[in-house]
Amino acid sequence: MKIKFLSLAATTMSLACLPVFGDTLNFSGDTTGLPTFNRPTEPGDDLSLFGTSVHYFAETFTVSLIGNYNFSAVANDPSNFDTFIQLYSTFNPSQPLGNYIAGNDDNVNGPEFGSALNGISLLAGNTYTFVIDGFGNSDFGAFTANISGPGVISPVPEPSALALATGGFLGLWLLRRRLAQS
Repeated sequence: MKIKFLSLAATTMSLACLPVFGDTLNFSGDTTGLPTFNRPTEPGDDLSLFGTSVHYFAETFTVSLIGNYNFSAVANDPSNFDTFIQLYSTFNPSQPLGNYIAGNDDNVNGPEFGSALNGISLLAGNTYTFVIDGFGNSDFGAFTANISGPGVISPVPEPSALALATGGFLGLWLLRRRLAQS
């Protein structure tokens, strides 16, 4: 009995020491010249008076595990671009307060012009959109961003990208079929 207990205790302790694996989706972009919208305030309860026409970049994604996820964006040139980030369950720039989950202007634990959301609970299989834009209308430019958490984070391609890829595969299939008939 004592040996079984010691074996069970050792197994439990070794499992407790296993690292927690997760995923990080790193990406970069540039909001210069992209479409604009009137971004929400940080709490998401009203529209901004400073960001009435901010250029935005939207990254749509899903996660494989329920859990808490972290989001961050940092401008490549913080002297010209003060980032602002939002998370949506579904993003519609013509209704910026709809489906709003969270937002952040400045990351208090990092760069002055970086933005971060930490510990946001997400559900597996749902689609979310991470929006990167500027604090004010004149804040735009290149940035690096990431999403991290316990599950696999998978970007969701834009419908136009899916249509282009489908058309390309169809074209290759037709070409192969025509060559096979010759």
